[in-house]
Amino acid sequence: MHPEFEAVIGLEVHVQLATDSKIFSGSKARLKEAESVSSEGVNTNTDPICTGHPGTLPVLNRKVVEYAVRAGLATHCTIQPRSVFSRKHYFYPDLPKGYQISQFDKPICENGYLEIDTPDTGSRKITIQRIHIEEDAGKNVHMTGYSLVNLNRAGVPLIEIVSGPDMKSATEAGEYLRSLYGIVTYIGVCDGNLQEGNFRCDANVSVMKKGSKVFGTRAEIKNVNSFRFVELAIEYEIHRQIEVIQAGAKVIQETRGYDSAKGSTYSMRSKEEAQDYRYFPEPDLPPLVIDPQWVETVRASLPELPDQKKRRYVGEYGLTAYDAGVLIASKPLAEFFESTVALLSSKGKSPKATAKTASNLLSGEISRLLNDEKGGQKDISQSLIRPTHLSDLVELLVDQVISSTGAKQVITTIWGSGESVATVVEREGLKQVSDLSALEPVIEQVIRDNVKQAEEYRAGKDKLLGFFVGQVMKATGGKANPTLLQDLVKKKLQ
Repeated sequence: MHPEFEAVIGLEVHVQLATDSKIFSGSKARLKEAESVSSEGVNTNTDPICTGHPGTLPVLNRKVVEYAVRAGLATHCTIQPRSVFSRKHYFYPDLPKGYQISQFDKPICENGYLEIDTPDTGSRKITIQRIHIEEDAGKNVHMTGYSLVNLNRAGVPLIEIVSGPDMKSATEAGEYLRSLYGIVTYIGVCDGNLQEGNFRCDANVSVMKKGSKVFGTRAEIKNVNSFRFVELAIEYEIHRQIEVIQAGAKVIQETRGYDSAKGSTYSMRSKEEAQDYRYFPEPDLPPLVIDPQWVETVRASLPELPDQKKRRYVGEYGLTAYDAGVLIASKPLAEFFESTVALLSSKGKSPKATAKTASNLLSGEISRLLNDEKGGQKDISQSLIRPTHLSDLVELLVDQVISSTGAKQVITTIWGSGESVATVVEREGLKQVSDLSALEPVIEQVIRDNVKQAEEYRAGKDKLLGFFVGQVMKATGGKANPTLLQDLVKKKLQ
């Protein structure tokens, strides 16, 4: 960032709700991507309502309202007892009615916030101005010289979560998105499949001179569905706008796309204002009136949220804030961790004595394997490793039956086979040697083979202790118990 400028960033996040049916009709809302793009499946998940046939009337899906309320409560919003649906007019092939049913001046949720924590700025509250309900459009498939329209997605329920212009960097924007993603997936309102567009973001970016009270002209970067790409797109856009201003030109208010291959944003069209959409109240839907008692029932049904879980992991299990943050970033990973600790507790193992070891394996070797998985698999529940595997492995590590290197080898083997820990440890011969009678002859032989180094150690060169420990580990194929070995080598050298 240029020292004379500061960025102003606001995010509009579209969250596809995980309801079974669409927002205003009975057609399926959650269609597998393969079904929605195959020649047999295109335009089959439709009905007269979501394709805009004359004379059809929308019927609001109650589950959509419940999910919007859940999202609002989880982000500290005020749930409005009365909200109104509006028609947002624009003409595009994937919008068969010529308008989108949304909410404009009276949304269902307002005035919330979300807490983020970054290394540069620490803990901050980002305001959430509003959450409103709307229907999704269809999908244009652009071919050479022409375009096709698939309306399977038309009428799929969305909530749009609009932040205040509170973020100052791409890093803060990325942290906000990750936190928001964690919330909507934890509370079960969104499947969270980024590849299928379940969670996508528009970023409003402007720059202004430091100390100025007037925001600069903003550009909106549309439909970015990767946390990293959002950060890169914002970073690029900040630098682009600063260069435009320094060259004596003016930033144009426009909509821009992001080319991930080139790492740059590009102009798409001039940015519309609210009046361009000709909003007016939806005549076919009455105002949405919500009973406050029902809101409290929904509040009581909310699960433990990511921030609450993080604080509990730090307090109950003695994890660092960083370790806890890695675990809670993925709901399946957090559930896997808790199941593992519960199994260890049932075996009489103290949670505080075992949780750190379990956390290290999950955030280390297991997360590496998840990230390396072909197709970008991120859900540990889809792998062959189970909490029973990890609890058995942690128990062996805590009891010093195997080494950390051996544990990594066990995880790699189980990842591909699903075998029991005991089977792998036995077959691969991974148990540590803790038998003094077995270790002493090896240590004595290593000392005889390295007489000069032994004399230097006795003369005060203490660092050579590591050399001898390493030689014994090599001689035992890495199976010697390192804690026991160090004390034993020291005694033999003395």
